[in-house]
Amino acid sequence: MIKILITDPLSDKGINKLKNAGFEVIYKPDTSNDELLSLISNIDGWIIRSGTKITQELLEDSKKLQIIGRAGVGTDNIDIDYATTKGVIVMNVPDGNTISAAEHTTAMMLALSRNIYEGHSSLMRGEWNRSSLVGNELRDKVLGVVGLGKIGREVIKRSLSYDMKILGYDPYVNKDQFNKDEVKVVELDYLVKNSDFITLHLPINDNTRNLFDYSKISKMKKTARLINVARGGIINETDLAKALNGNIISGAAIDVFENEPISSDNKLVQADNVLLTPHLGASTIEAKEGVTDSVCQQMIDYFNINKLSNALNIPISDPALLSKLSSYYELAELMGSLQSQLIKGAIEKTEIYCYGEAEDSKSISLSFLKGVLSNITDNRVNFLNALSIANERGIIHSHSYSTDKIPYTNKIRSVIYSGDQKFSVSGSVFGDNFIRITEIMGFEVDLKPEGRMLFIKNKDVPGVIGEIGTILGKKNINISGYLLSKVEDKNFAYSIIRVDDRISEDVLSILLQIENLIDIKQLNL
Repeated sequence: MIKILITDPLSDKGINKLKNAGFEVIYKPDTSNDELLSLISNIDGWIIRSGTKITQELLEDSKKLQIIGRAGVGTDNIDIDYATTKGVIVMNVPDGNTISAAEHTTAMMLALSRNIYEGHSSLMRGEWNRSSLVGNELRDKVLGVVGLGKIGREVIKRSLSYDMKILGYDPYVNKDQFNKDEVKVVELDYLVKNSDFITLHLPINDNTRNLFDYSKISKMKKTARLINVARGGIINETDLAKALNGNIISGAAIDVFENEPISSDNKLVQADNVLLTPHLGASTIEAKEGVTDSVCQQMIDYFNINKLSNALNIPISDPALLSKLSSYYELAELMGSLQSQLIKGAIEKTEIYCYGEAEDSKSISLSFLKGVLSNITDNRVNFLNALSIANERGIIHSHSYSTDKIPYTNKIRSVIYSGDQKFSVSGSVFGDNFIRITEIMGFEVDLKPEGRMLFIKNKDVPGVIGEIGTILGKKNINISGYLLSKVEDKNFAYSIIRVDDRISEDVLSILLQIENLIDIKQLNL
């Protein structure tokens, strides 16, 4: 039974959805690392929110883990690079929190502008400080939106209803997507210097970490306020506290932190003019239900129908290719498996050439590597880690696509180099997923790549196949078919003999004693 571990709070609806699909659900929210280590060795899937950090250590111990589902958009709490190396798929739910995060951003902005938190706190202290808590209207204020993705755009939509003026910054956005009368797309420094409010909607990565440090914050207006409902670490928290305490800016509202939950000695806890919330951007009933339902359905689709949605570390630009080219992936993987069984020594280089309708040579080549490596390593090999495992083993790999004319509508040709040996195989997909090997080591065949077979190289003289057949017959080994072909301008021939069962090493040794037999390999596809 498929086992799914859940280590952050999820709605009953999603948990029941997994159970109804026949999965065993291990629901352990707020679990310590020590307890996690006792749970993860035998799980197939793992669902988290923002509370669980999936580290290299945890991934190393998750021997059976195939897929991680993040119920939300951010994945900075997952070591994606190491997950990829281990062949573990990471998927998220990119749209489920959009409205909640945008509304929380707007709420923070309103709370800052009208001193709502200070007003509440003073009343709770028995004070009436109405005159010292005069706020600002949002109308005609300039809002700087850093990051113009889905959440940023939803914030813009809401802010326009307050008659705010919008500056936007995103180095990857096409300015033409925005109405110039509503949003002015500018450089970051211009936005920082000219905004009354700045709200951040960026991922956390090497380019965005500490993007707003003391130097950047110091360029803001003294009356400006900074809001972050995106990712902790984009703002340097120590620098922000210093700027707030020094009246460099007027205020800040922070929902996300570099380390969560934040410690009591975090500089922001004691800073002036700051509003803090405990990562509430996605904490609405609607958002939790939405992302829970989506991530659970994605998990069910993966295990039940091999469908991937919102996978972040699959090295294929268009996920639709996974379905469209599935037959080519199957063919390439079988070709890789076949060739790896033909080779005795270390593989030094592989080459993939694709023609016709087999148009995505990159993904097809990854399937080929998967087939090659699955026979020579006990690691789980898939699209994610095939290339990294090949690199670890020093295998040089290349792939290409050609528009050259071919006798079929498609063709995949693979070449493997080992020492002074070169092994080549070609295959095609015919009609409705009709897979065939069409060439092995230079001779044409029509081979359905499945089952057990013997691949034989012998001198081009009469009687060799007869001798092989006689020996196999005496050993009660049934021959279900054979293919024979002579290599032009050579004094040897290749043949493929289909057999029903595995041939023992003793029988292979007897066959190798045939005078004109050069080599024999046993294949299983």
